[in-house]
Amino acid sequence: MDSSEFGTSRPQRPNQNDDDENEVIPFENEEIIDDTVQDSEGEGEDLQGDDMFHTDYQAIPELDRYDARGVDDEDVDEDEDGARRRAELALDRREDRDNRGAVGRDELLYDPADDEELEDRDRADRAMDYDGIAPDQALEHLEDTRGMSVREWVSKPEVQREISNRFKDYLRNYVDENGMVVFRDKIDKMVEGNGQSLIIEYETLCDNKPVLAYYLPEAPKEMLQVFDKAATEVVFAMFPRYDKIHKSIFVRVACLPILEQIRNLRCIHLSQLITIEGVIASATQVQPQMNEAKFRCTKCGYVTQPIKQSQTEEIRPQICLECQSKGPFIIDMEQTVYQNYQRIRIQESPSSVRAGRLPRSKEAILLADLVDTCKPGDEIRLTGVYEASYEGSLNVKNGFPVFTTVVMANYIECKDESKIAANLTDEDIDTIKKLSKDERIGEKIINSMAPSIYGHMDSKRALALALFGGQPKNPQGKHKVRGDINVLMCGDPGTAKSQFLKYIQKTAPRCVFSTGQGASAVGLTAYVQRHPATGEWTLEAGALVIADKGVCLIDEFDKMNDADRTSIHEAMEQQSISVSKAGIVTSLRARCTVIAAANPIGGRYDASLTFADNVDLTEPILSRFDVLLTIKDHVDPIKDEQLAFHVVRSHRKSHPHITEEERENIENQPCPLTSGAFAPGSAKEDRIPQDILRKYILYAKQRCFPKIQQIDQDKMTRMYSELRRESLSTGSIPITVRHLEAVIRLAESNARMYLRNYVSQDDFNMATRVMLESFVSTQKMGILKQMRRTFAKYLNYKKDEHDLLLFLVRQLAQEKSARARSSFDLSGEIRVKESELVDKARHLGLKPQWQEFWRQGDLLRQAGYVYDSKAHELVMIQD
Repeated sequence: MDSSEFGTSRPQRPNQNDDDENEVIPFENEEIIDDTVQDSEGEGEDLQGDDMFHTDYQAIPELDRYDARGVDDEDVDEDEDGARRRAELALDRREDRDNRGAVGRDELLYDPADDEELEDRDRADRAMDYDGIAPDQALEHLEDTRGMSVREWVSKPEVQREISNRFKDYLRNYVDENGMVVFRDKIDKMVEGNGQSLIIEYETLCDNKPVLAYYLPEAPKEMLQVFDKAATEVVFAMFPRYDKIHKSIFVRVACLPILEQIRNLRCIHLSQLITIEGVIASATQVQPQMNEAKFRCTKCGYVTQPIKQSQTEEIRPQICLECQSKGPFIIDMEQTVYQNYQRIRIQESPSSVRAGRLPRSKEAILLADLVDTCKPGDEIRLTGVYEASYEGSLNVKNGFPVFTTVVMANYIECKDESKIAANLTDEDIDTIKKLSKDERIGEKIINSMAPSIYGHMDSKRALALALFGGQPKNPQGKHKVRGDINVLMCGDPGTAKSQFLKYIQKTAPRCVFSTGQGASAVGLTAYVQRHPATGEWTLEAGALVIADKGVCLIDEFDKMNDADRTSIHEAMEQQSISVSKAGIVTSLRARCTVIAAANPIGGRYDASLTFADNVDLTEPILSRFDVLLTIKDHVDPIKDEQLAFHVVRSHRKSHPHITEEERENIENQPCPLTSGAFAPGSAKEDRIPQDILRKYILYAKQRCFPKIQQIDQDKMTRMYSELRRESLSTGSIPITVRHLEAVIRLAESNARMYLRNYVSQDDFNMATRVMLESFVSTQKMGILKQMRRTFAKYLNYKKDEHDLLLFLVRQLAQEKSARARSSFDLSGEIRVKESELVDKARHLGLKPQWQEFWRQGDLLRQAGYVYDSKAHELVMIQD
């Protein structure tokens, strides 16, 4: 409707702002009216005369009304009116979105209320989702990404707000099967220990919040930022003053189901949450890293707001907000927020690397409270984000853009003995407990050691005890006594020394193999080198450090240089490695069993010389070995025939194209000369499968901690004094207190073999037997026989009487055969008189049941002898 119906329109003043338009013209001011009239003379009709107010603005009732035509005067329902207004508002919104730049009715008449309505519309538009759907409607289905990638979807503020709310609900309301609120206790323990990390299990998150568990590996950086912020709010709500200790809380994700191999990491894993495991090879020092930096303008002194720094480059302000200059800016050190920073290198575990391949490694960055949670030599499982960063040196070398990769650590789990047997099932544990109840489990374990190697039962027993190990002691943290058993094997070539080491490498839970010729002092212990990226000195772990809580195998031990060999003295006894190089003074732990193999001087072991004369090793290094195994290659027709039969059968069974039926027939084929201790192990039913044996060792090391209870101290004292006297008189290896401690460690290991938590007298007797066999075998041939008679009561402990008698028969037969060859009498039969055998057995303190032994015709025949009852002689079977 035109405004002329109501009277003269308000005069408009050009080139004036909106405030001037809203001002009311003071008509009562005469001077202003006269000026206005005077200025408008000659321009047209005078509309502002003296009678304007009375004539134009007087009330005219017949004109001051609307035309009734087309007007609906009926009452309108308030609900219908509200619906109409909402519909009009929706239409206006749609029209504004379609024609964002068009000008509507606001161009015709200005109304301040319209500005408020437009602001409300803008706020509503900003609150709308990307496709016009309200947040509460769109996020009912959080898993629907609307065709976006997970990272783009998670980056939206509305989605992050919903993720935060759901994660808070998970932290506050997650209840386990016992009805306990899990994270309330975890937060209490974290706060009690002034911690900063809240550990969540991925499996429980997947069960309760599957959408969050789905987004977490795909967009870990965005999700972890939301998780950290939500966890911080929850913790600070429970403990309002905790922000005085830590400004933020970090969420650590544990138990990620997929384990990636370091050598299998590819570009598809970039920006993904991964889990890798390996051994810490090196670690840098802990350094401060800028987290949030404040910059000061050098011209006006203005301090900027905190600027979040990235991991790859420094972010600086572009312009000063105070003086509008472009700097220069300096860092305000006092107001800058720092965080701890450490760089480690994780290397593949030696047991997981296939033969002939080099172990791969990957660098990881530890931040905040993760620093110093692991050290070189520790075997860890690391969960983090696999990221790429630009490396200029790689581009110079390769000539095209190449990125280096690093893992931003989120959670670190150090694997120790308490978690080794975590992969044992209940069925495996039941099998192990059932085996431990067998009285002959010790003999079965020894028969199962290296079944492809014929004989050497004493060596197998010593190696089995070394695998089980003793109990370490550290009373009040002042004096540490090792529990690991060190073994040195020395003998003639071709006696399967290296094969023993290879078998242990596959059987031991954590093992490092090295050779004396290819190992140096720093390669075995530790060495210091410059980090290629930072240029600082870093500590690199050697073989003994990597094998911590495991086994270190050293082949060709005699080929090492003296300087390199002396470097492991400390590691073998104190089980630590001290480093003082390049300003780094530290001590690394090397709690491992050392099993070494060496060849004698000249290639063959000379029985007329002592062990020290046969091996080019010093007495200090020899005294650090608990057991010395002398493996000699004796010429024995019966034993050689059994060995040849065993080797041929092993080659026949190992053919790649053999069938199961043929293998079973070969295994069932008996050896005509097989018997007892001279067998290539024992019967098949006396062995334990290798996978069960490996799990048995793991279970024993984890669950059994033997204590010394019932021992005969007088017997131990006498044995030690006799050993000291014999070693002094014979001039052989000196017996020290270390050998007495070795007996204790062997006894604890034997008790652990039976899964006992106490050490009995039987364990000490067996340990004494192993120790004496080691000591006696290192003597000269002339002294060896005398010492065997002296310590016969110890050496014959738990040996089968029939096996002992057969051993004596073989000794007597060998003596007669040697005399016959010396007299060139090769035609006669070799006969052992019954009286000679009885006298020899009586001299050794044996009191067997002779009538029962003579009736063992099959046993004697398998050993290669026939008993002549008329002549009371044993006759060797001739071919």
